[in-house]
Parts: sequence; C-alpha cells; structure tokens
Amino acid sequence: MDFGGGEEIRFERIGRAGVVTMTRPQALNAITHRMINALSRALDAWEADPEIDLVLLRGEGRAFSAGGDIMAVYEGGKAGTPPIEFFADEYRLNARIPRFAKPYVSLIDGIVMGGGVGLSFHGSYRVLTENAQFAMPEVGIGFFPDVGGSHLLPGLEGSFGVYLALTGERIRYGDALWSGLATHAIKAADQAVFVQDLTETGDVNAALRRHAVAAEAETGEPVREAISRHFSRDTLAEIIASLEAGASDEFASKTLAIMAQRSPTSLNVAFRQIHAGRSLAMDDCMRMEFRILVRMLQGHDFYEGIRAAIVDKDRQPKWRPAGLGAVSPEDVDPYFASLGERELAL
Repeated sequence: MDFGGGEEIRFERIGRAGVVTMTRPQALNAITHRMINALSRALDAWEADPEIDLVLLRGEGRAFSAGGDIMAVYEGGKAGTPPIEFFADEYRLNARIPRFAKPYVSLIDGIVMGGGVGLSFHGSYRVLTENAQFAMPEVGIGFFPDVGGSHLLPGLEGSFGVYLALTGERIRYGDALWSGLATHAIKAADQAVFVQDLTETGDVNAALRRHAVAAEAETGEPVREAISRHFSRDTLAEIIASLEAGASDEFASKTLAIMAQRSPTSLNVAFRQIHAGRSLAMDDCMRMEFRILVRMLQGHDFYEGIRAAIVDKDRQPKWRPAGLGAVSPEDVDPYFASLGERELAL
C-alpha cells in the first residue's frame, strides 16, 4: 500500500486496521516532509474506507520517533531557505489527527520527542511500554514545544506540562500515565500479541482490557508536589522566584540549574505559549505555533542551539539575550503577532 512515503514510512492493511510503521530506525525515525504528506494521504483514504476500523502508528527500531529532521531545518535556514512548508504541512497534520473519525492508536516503545509527539499524542489512544521515554526538549536548542505542545501540555496534572515545557526533562511511562499524557500502558513483550488482537478484532477497548497494565509514577509524590507548587505560578518570573526561595531544596536547585542552560527567549515564549493554549482550541493553538515558528526561524537562538548541540557539539550555546532578565514582554510580543496573509491555513 503506497501513499508516497517511499522507504521512510510503511502502510499496511492488516485485518481491520490500517497500520503505519515509521521505517527510519538509523535516524531514530526522525520525521521528514515526505512522511508527513504520506501519512496525511493515508488518513484521508482510511477514514473513508469501511473496511478500516482503526489506525495503528508505531516505529521501527529502538525509537518511536525522536522528532523532526532538525539538521535539514538548520541547513535550510542557514542557507536562507527555511523549510516553512514542511512545518505548515506538519502542523496541519497535527491538527488533523484529533479530528480523525476512527480510533487512532499510537504504540510507543522507545524515545518519543518533538515531531514524534505531534504524530502520536493528539490521537485517541496513547499506549506506552516500559521502554518509552517522552520529552519536549526544544527550549534547550533555542526553539519551543511545538507540534501542538500548546494544546497538549497545559491540561496535564499538577502543572506537569509547564514543568516539561520549561525544562525539557525526559519522563517514562508511569509519569506519562499519571499526568494524562498516556492513556494506557502495556508490557513491551506483549506488543506483538496486542497488535494481533487489535488488527483481528478492530476493537481497541477490548484489546486494551486484555493487555493493559498498571504503571507506577516514576516521580515521587514529594517532587510532584514541588512541581505543582513552583510551576503553577502566573508568570515565569514568579516560577523562578519560587524556585530560588527554595534553592536549598535539591529539586529546586537542580531545576534552576537546568533552566539556566535553556534559551532565555525560548523559556519566555514557551511559558506564554503554554498559558495561552489553556483557552485555545487545537486549530488556534496550531495557528499560534506557526506564528512563533516563523519568528524563531528568523532569529538567532535556534541556529545557535543546533550548532552547540549537533554541529560543533561544544554544548556551550551563546544565547541572545544571555539572561532571563534581559528578555522583556515587548521582546516576546512579536512571536505571537499575526502573520497576516501568511497565517497557517487549516
């Protein structure tokens, strides 16, 4: 079954299911424009196909998907041709997934970050194994938690989404379950029989009743309480002040050190983005994120973050501005301003 994905993504009709497998294991299934467009075409076809009861999305190899093909974005931007259309099509697909009329099951075994989150966590079922690792680490590379992060993260329990957005920390399946990111967990060893059950019956809920397991939160109650206390504040400055007031506490001091490494501009933009997303529908979140994206690709910190993390690998980004105190609300406003005729069309 070919929707134009080539060797990067495979589409199969297995029993009652349309099964999508991302097939770039050497690149940790990093998302390409070709994959985005192929999946969009598949969803259009399968939604109208009476013989398809559900869609199952999975990744080949040790990662579900580690994000977008960030080097392609970096190289295009440095050459003066940032891949705006890639992001436009990706964001359209992110907005399309919650509207998909049939069960959309993401089976996540391994790393899921960035663009991989956008393809999976807006679906109706997010099933994680004990091998899953979730992160939205964009503030660490001078970017922001996009692909619908502004819709996904604000509603998590105990201000956990704000914490994840501002630190980029990784979590596992137990934390994903208690916070509301995941809907279910299964054992990694049960994946094959779970997929067989799904495809043979087309009944997601029945399959999950047979295979779902409990998973305890990896983050202990005292730390969850600290996250809620610090990250529920109304401004970024208040979050920092709250952490500084408890700097003798191990969690607070560690978190301050993590945030000190992140782009000050990205932290300010991400905080405003997540708070704005609380009152926005998914489509409006994606339009907002597209505005931020366009301005980020015209700026400095994204390219500097990629240089430091991937190109030169010196891990010493030179952010502009260099400190949180140097970023004013007026500096953040343009990231959210209308693009006029260039607004994202959904």
